[in-house]
Amino acid sequence: MLAELQALGLDIAPLPLGDGFPFPERAAVDEAFARLRATAPDTVLLVDGLALGVLPAAGLAALERPIVGLVHHPLALESGLGDATRAHLAESERAALAQCRAVVVTAPATARTLAADFGVSACAITLALPGTQDAPRAPGSGDPPRLLAIGSAIPRKGYGVLLEALARLGDLPFSLAIAGSLTLDPATAADIRAQAEALPEGRVRLLGALPADALDRLYQEADIFVHPSLYEGYGMVLAEALKRGLPVVCTTGGAAAETVPDGAGLKVPPGDAGALAEALRAVIADRALRCRLADAAFAAGAALPTWADGARAIAATLTRVAGDRR
Repeated sequence: MLAELQALGLDIAPLPLGDGFPFPERAAVDEAFARLRATAPDTVLLVDGLALGVLPAAGLAALERPIVGLVHHPLALESGLGDATRAHLAESERAALAQCRAVVVTAPATARTLAADFGVSACAITLALPGTQDAPRAPGSGDPPRLLAIGSAIPRKGYGVLLEALARLGDLPFSLAIAGSLTLDPATAADIRAQAEALPEGRVRLLGALPADALDRLYQEADIFVHPSLYEGYGMVLAEALKRGLPVVCTTGGAAAETVPDGAGLKVPPGDAGALAEALRAVIADRALRCRLADAAFAAGAALPTWADGARAIAATLTRVAGDRR
């Protein structure tokens, strides 16, 4: 996105704020504010929500620079949080967003959530869907079907629910590859590994974090894309799967229900292992159904926006805010 914004003529560059977000130590917060204060006084700051939502509102106001928030999904909606942490994050993010001249979101569902629950005026929200790169269509010719899931092993991704669902399908032939970091939440990763090892040998592979070229190969080798996430702000991997014409089985958590059009996949309530098992049984057992879903997915993928599309929306917002400042 930065490259596309620069191609549009914007003078924009990344500014790392340090480690630890969205749960930074006090020293990390102080360092982040020091780096923000070091920018030129007329700088428009486009601040990612992972940092924005936990930066104290008083400190943001003291910067005396116009701020545009970039929210993928509210921090308080992350799975696995305690009630006190969730309430703290919601209050902190609401206060931080009040300091923003505008807010960019990556999905219509996030726009609705910010307007309804975080006090952001709908007029201040810009929708900029993430882009997708061109990719060849996956042949989808595996026998038995090869399932693919991509995402870090954290509670929100719902891998425990997925493996519980797959444990109910022992009579069907299939394999599953899960690609994503196994180090962000060691306890969750250990639980997932134990569930995977309880299934017949070879059924599930935990591949860890992989480079882009390895992920491309996995997409091409897959027959079914499964995404059991409890909540998504958009679902980049869903868009990537559609681009490659993979039939999708996913949840309706957050924006995922809108990212995957009806007809391109089967969608179930988040956290429902029984419903997920039924949907997976249908696409694993019925090759004709997989083909119909794959055709619809490929058509939907062809209509997805590019990075340039999103960049134009963000550029218009940044330019307007900069003009208002002057």
